Amino acid sequence: MVLELLPETARIEDGELLLGGMPATRLAEEHGTPLLVYCERTIREQVLAYREAAPDALIAYGTKAFANVALLRLFAEEGVGADVSTQGELAFARAAGISGKRIVFHGNNKSTEELRAATEAGALVVLDAPGEADAAAAAGVRRVLVRLTPGVEAVTHRSIQTAHAESKFGLAPEAAERELERARELGLEVEGVHVHIGSQLGRPDESVLAVERVVAFLERLQWTPSVLDLGGGLGVRHNRDERLPSVTEFVRPLVERVPGGVSLILEPGRSLVGRAGVTLYRVGSVKESGGVAYAAIDGGMSDNPRPQLYGARYEALLANRADELPSRVYRVAGKHCESGDVLIEAAELPEPRPGDVLAVPATGAYTLALGSTYNGVPRPAVVLVADGEARLIRRRESVDELLRYEAG
Repeated sequence: MVLELLPETARIEDGELLLGGMPATRLAEEHGTPLLVYCERTIREQVLAYREAAPDALIAYGTKAFANVALLRLFAEEGVGADVSTQGELAFARAAGISGKRIVFHGNNKSTEELRAATEAGALVVLDAPGEADAAAAAGVRRVLVRLTPGVEAVTHRSIQTAHAESKFGLAPEAAERELERARELGLEVEGVHVHIGSQLGRPDESVLAVERVVAFLERLQWTPSVLDLGGGLGVRHNRDERLPSVTEFVRPLVERVPGGVSLILEPGRSLVGRAGVTLYRVGSVKESGGVAYAAIDGGMSDNPRPQLYGARYEALLANRADELPSRVYRVAGKHCESGDVLIEAAELPEPRPGDVLAVPATGAYTLALGSTYNGVPRPAVVLVADGEARLIRRRESVDELLRYEAG
């Protein structure tokens, strides 16, 4: 049953899918489709899981998973900070009222403007390249970490590996040591080291190895830093075949290897919001082509390009006929002018009918955040549901708004 992939509050009542106590069809009618629905309780419970696994750590939400002021305010209520990597993401965090003391500013190619913005916010800046200490000091930055590339190849898609030897992120040990010394010469407060090995991680093994290499690096320098930032990366299940560790199973082995007296920062993104998000689509045409049964939806690669980027495999159910048994396998296609615009290659569904509401679980991270306006399709609205109520947290774009950017 796809239900196990849905948010904590998901249930089926009288044949209909409910999210946060709200019927999915009502959400689709009131807010239109495609519609990204977030479950507040699921998000708060994921924060609690991290708190229990690492009680003294600063949890900084990986904003790139989905930058949204309302969600960041929710995180701020829970004492969660923000991991940002651009001036735009920093603006979202500041608009949500997150203190600079709880903001970590990343980026492999930070501009002078971005470094100055980080300075103004009082954020902790992660040095990622040779010479960045000089640029940071010139911009007025005071607090820094040095990002170490430990040469660990995470078991995940190549595009989201971030700590292997050829990674564009961070510094190899010798270069990291040189940048660390230069930062000290410039009078910067070098609080510690950062490491992150990748995204959608399905086991802790490689992360443990990365921490061990960081600790060896620190021992070689005979340095006990005040802060160790272990990044994020824990994956979420997008289909029933995936098996992933719990937050505790993933985080505890890392926490156990952190030297005594060192404060910890964790930067989860996907694992905080991935399962909390469900995308609702309206089914349009249904047809057969070359023996393949197609169900076309009113969204696709413009609101979720992960199948095209990473080969992501999703599942789905008909939200308005959620208790019906599947009749066959359907290929769920998007509306865009690309043969590759297929959201789900093989979805087991009852025979879809035009007008049905299709619900796709585990779409809360790196979907709309990676979205586009391809084919001139405006991006969808987003709502947050809790206790039988829905709150609009991102309004739907319009075609007029797309035309607004045209010059001449």
